[in-house]
Parts: sequence; structure tokens; C-alpha cells
Amino acid sequence: MRLIVESGQKNRSCTLLPELSVPEYRMEASLLRGQELHLPEVSETEISRHYTALAGRVHGVNNGFYPLGSCTMKYNPKINDEIAAMEGFSNIHPLQPEYTAEGCLEVLKEAEEILTEITGMDAMTFQPAAGAHGEFTGLLLMHAYHTARKDSGRTKILVPDSAHGTNPASAAMVGYTIINIPSTEHGLVDLTALKAALGNDTAGLMLTNPNTLGLFDTNILEITRLVHEAGGLNYYDGANLNAVIGRARPGDMGFDIVHLNLHKTFSTPHGGGGPGSGPVGCKKNLANYLPGNRVARDGENHYLLQQEESVGRVKMFEGNFLIVLRALTYLLTLGKEGMADISGNAVLNANYMMKRLEDTFEVAYPGVCMHEFVLTLEKLKEETGVSALDMAKGIQEYGIHPPTMYFPNIVHEALMLEPTETESKETIDRAVDIMLQLYDKAQNEPERLKEAPINQPVRRLDEVTAARKPILKHSDEEHCETCVE
Repeated sequence: MRLIVESGQKNRSCTLLPELSVPEYRMEASLLRGQELHLPEVSETEISRHYTALAGRVHGVNNGFYPLGSCTMKYNPKINDEIAAMEGFSNIHPLQPEYTAEGCLEVLKEAEEILTEITGMDAMTFQPAAGAHGEFTGLLLMHAYHTARKDSGRTKILVPDSAHGTNPASAAMVGYTIINIPSTEHGLVDLTALKAALGNDTAGLMLTNPNTLGLFDTNILEITRLVHEAGGLNYYDGANLNAVIGRARPGDMGFDIVHLNLHKTFSTPHGGGGPGSGPVGCKKNLANYLPGNRVARDGENHYLLQQEESVGRVKMFEGNFLIVLRALTYLLTLGKEGMADISGNAVLNANYMMKRLEDTFEVAYPGVCMHEFVLTLEKLKEETGVSALDMAKGIQEYGIHPPTMYFPNIVHEALMLEPTETESKETIDRAVDIMLQLYDKAQNEPERLKEAPINQPVRRLDEVTAARKPILKHSDEEHCETCVE
């Protein structure tokens, strides 16, 4: 499709913005650019058509099934947006006096109380803007804890090989050395390797349970006990919490710190770069290190309380407030009983989908899964030449977003599927039927599958060149002689 700068004509315009309501300000001439800025000059019709066309090239949960494993791409209830659009929430300013934002402070306090109950934690901050940001914040708490105890020799973080890729990256950002812990043949943490890695230099363990293979580690209590006995702390990556919510709590498993993904577990918008929210909860012995302010309650009044030994702010003000509000709306709509329905439906949908596929596809780790499962197409590729990428491209032809590919790294030719708790049996059945058809095509017409997708806006992109040599600026020789691609 054409870029918007390629549309329109000179002096074409439309009126979308209101008249200026503040005094006009003119910058000093020395601060102005010397070359005319090349901007699109388009009508309202052209603007509308351009963004409608862009929307048609994007696949989201409103377009169709989105079984992206480890990401929980599920439906966002519209009541969340209705509450977030209320004037008392949407028209506040972060610098206005606290007593004029009593309702907003109450939202943060109530969200903290519910989420700490769900996770088995004692305190929570909403400052982190995303999951990885929450990981980083949680590790800052861990570092502050060891520093306060003058235990500076603890420099290593243990991370299972099935972990999310952001776990070792976050630990490295805080200055820790990462020690990889291998998985057993059953996809669980190797206890022998864990014991060998533990020592006086262990700061902590980062782990998600169930893990990225969709497996609940049956040794979780022993794992967290061993880390505690070595003097380390246990960090829970909450990305997969929707598999156990209402049934098991990280705090009861022995974890000291947890980050949540409101966009994964609690139905807030996901993707597109944000806004996200990755709140971090902790046990009471770590609460004083939480970043920024916490909301305290005095009778019916609420106020902001600065943490005594805070690690410092990780984001301005109190985080992405309207995302927290959306999550609270979801929680209050479902209620306590509805929490268990989330995990029950997530596990049921994943096991149903896996059972329908396992007689044809090879499941990497057979047995009962939790919220997601992983297929391996390694043998299929050896027999037909059809790879996990080819299968994913074929799935696109049917208006379904492909599963996660080639992750986790310990599974070769991996396809990772998470149907989530919000999809119907009919949707899952259709997706399974399509995958079975594609498997037959791989056996009988492998070359056609290698050409997929054929009927999509774009086919197979040169992803390596796109990553290494991206075109960062539109070049228009008529208007710019020095534009850089």
C-alpha cells in the first residue's frame, strides 16, 4: 500500500484540530530548521482511508484466533474501556493535590489488596510499565535486600533453560551473572544441577511456574526451599499466572517476589508497544525497598506514602493508572469465584487442543499440560522439508495468527500454542481442523506449503535484512536531497 506521504497534493488539507486556546509561542529563529519539513498534505477522506487500510493489515484478537504461546493474547472486555473512559478517571492530572484524587488512590489501594491476596504477597507497586520492566524492578528489590544485609558476595542469578528470554536480560541489567539451569527429560528443573549451582554467591532464582513448556513443576516447594537455604531469594515470573490463578499462589510456593503482566492475566490491552503494566509484589521483609510511593489508608482517606529504603522510581508518578483500572474492573467483574474459572478454562482449552492434535503432531512433552503446550515439527521437517515456519505461514492463510515459533529454544522446530481461557470450543475446533489439513498438505504437497502465505497483504519478508538494514526514513528526492535510508 502507499505511504501517507505519497498521498495527497500540495496545499490539500483538512480541519481536525480545535482552534488554539492558549497564547501562541514562537521559537527563536536560531532554533528553527533551515529546510522545509516534508509532511503529507491530505484531505480527511485520505487520512481516514489510510488508517483504515493500515488497520486491515494488522491481526489482533478482534480479527480472529490468536494462539500465541507464552503471551496470553485474549479478549479485552469492553466494560474495562468504559470504566477507564469515565471523566473522574480519564481527566485527572498526576500533579493535582492528593485529596482531589481520592477515588484514583482508592483504585490503586484496592488493586493492591486484591492482587497481593491472589499472589500471596504482602505489598505491591504499580510503577513498572511492562513485564520485563517488572522483572528489572523485582531484581532491584533483591539487590537492595542483599546490600542491606552487607551480603555483597551474592552475584549470581539462577535461570532455568526454559525461562522467558527477558529473565537473563533483566538480571544482567542489574549487574548479576546468569547461571543456566538445565531441564530434565520431562521438562522440569534438574534438581541435581540446581543443587550444584547453589552457593554463597547465589542471589536468587528466577522461575515461572508453570514454565514455558506449559508444565507445573512438581518439585516447586523443594526448589524454593533449596534456594532459601542457600541464602537466596525466589523470584516468580508471573507471565503464566492465568494457569493457576485462584488455585495456587506464588507466595505459598515459596516465592519472595512476583511480577504480574496485567495484559496477560488480567485482560488489559496487549501489543503495539503499550501502554503496559507490570506490577511487582513482594513479601513484607522487602516492602520498604519498593519504588516510588505506595497508597496508604487512614480510615476512609487515602494518601501516598514514600518507602523508607526505596530503590527509587522506575517510572514517573504511579505507573500506567488507566491500565491498572482496567485490570481492577476485570477482577471486580469476575469476583473471587471467577478467578478459578480463568485457570480452569485456560487449562481445559489447552489440554483439549493438545489432545486433538497429539495423534498427528508430535507433542514435545506429552501428558497433561497447563495453559499452553509445545509441538515439535523436527521429524516432519526431516521427512518432508516443511518447517515450523512453513506451518506457521500456512496457518496465516486462514485468518489465524500463527503460534509462537522456535521457542523455547530447548525444543527443535517448536510451535507453542496457548488457546487462552476466552476462546470457544468451536474456535479451537476450527483451528485444529486447519492444522490437520496443513499436516496433510505437508505430506502430499510440501512445496505449496513452503510458498505460503499466498493470499495475504505480504508474503515472506526478508526478516534478516529488515532487522539489519531497516529503512528508517522515507526518502523523497524532490523534497530532500540528503535523506538517509
